[in-house]
Amino acid sequence: MTEVRAALVGACGRMGTMIVRHLMATEGITVSAAFDIVNIGKDIGEVAGIGKIDVPVSDSKDLASVLKESKTDVLIDFTIAAATAVNAPAAAVAGVNLIIGTTGLSAEQKTAITDAVIKNNVAAVISSNYSIGVGVFFKLVRDAARYLGNDYDVEIIEAHHNQKKDAPSGTAMTAAEIISKELGGKEFVYGREGICPRGKEIGIHSIRGGDIVGDHTVMFIGNSERIELRHQAHSREVFVSGAVMAAKWVVSQKKGVVYDMADVLA
Repeated sequence: MTEVRAALVGACGRMGTMIVRHLMATEGITVSAAFDIVNIGKDIGEVAGIGKIDVPVSDSKDLASVLKESKTDVLIDFTIAAATAVNAPAAAVAGVNLIIGTTGLSAEQKTAITDAVIKNNVAAVISSNYSIGVGVFFKLVRDAARYLGNDYDVEIIEAHHNQKKDAPSGTAMTAAEIISKELGGKEFVYGREGICPRGKEIGIHSIRGGDIVGDHTVMFIGNSERIELRHQAHSREVFVSGAVMAAKWVVSQKKGVVYDMADVLA
């Protein structure tokens, strides 16, 4: 089988360097290009601490031309919404498939990326969380909402490190959207200051502190009992391995389609 050629945006960051190391240690896939706004011209292997791999860090402004020159199959993006909104459509125009793990994208930004994927006939995986365990967590959340119906109040609590740029987390929002869909379109409330008594909305609460990688708890609360579904990430490696799995998977899928992690796991 031909080796998949993967590029990264934000390659010099914490997630980026972890993905570089994982890509180079995974059979059937390799690093073809790396982009960032720092360390331009340096070898990304040396930046990631694995030694020279003959792939220089390129300026993100040169993304389209470098993707074409490097014959990249798939671009992995775990950066910030403003950057992804520019880079993802540019990669699609260049004929490159997409793995997007950026959270905090607006509805308009998501629509623009989806339109670029369809128009340029590439495939994309867009997910708020690439952990395999979270994929199972989402399924359990969906099943619980389906079985318990509207008789139970729903509260979601998420906790992350003190440098996370968005709140609530993308994973918490995905869980809320899954539950809302199953229960006929419940509204979301972020925090509860000044809201009393409780209605039938889904409550979402964010905690930020220290170096928490990612904790998510969904509570289904009845009058005499409650069910809690919880996922804890102990290391960012869980997101990295899922993203690399998705990158290998997406290149052979039907084009012009946006997939999610549930499709990859299926």
